[in-house]
Amino acid sequence: MLDQPGMIDAADRSNDGPYMRPLTDEEIRAFAPDGRPTVEAWRAALDDDRLFPDRAQGRCTVLYTDGEPTHIAYWGVTAD
Repeated sequence: MLDQPGMIDAADRSNDGPYMRPLTDEEIRAFAPDGRPTVEAWRAALDDDRLFPDRAQGRCTVLYTDGEPTHIAYWGVTAD
């Protein structure tokens, strides 16, 4: 369980957590070149640790099925 009391802008590069930050377009296109990541592409990027933030930080992004938004993914690293 992540305890992220606030959300910051995707462009904010602050390292002082805890907070949730949406992925930037550049971060999304690094694992989903069309800008519409699927659940499968997101899971593959998580498996090779490309998407994990620092301690006390979370990330989120919209995921797509057949080109339509269908999920919101949340993940991160606890402060514990």
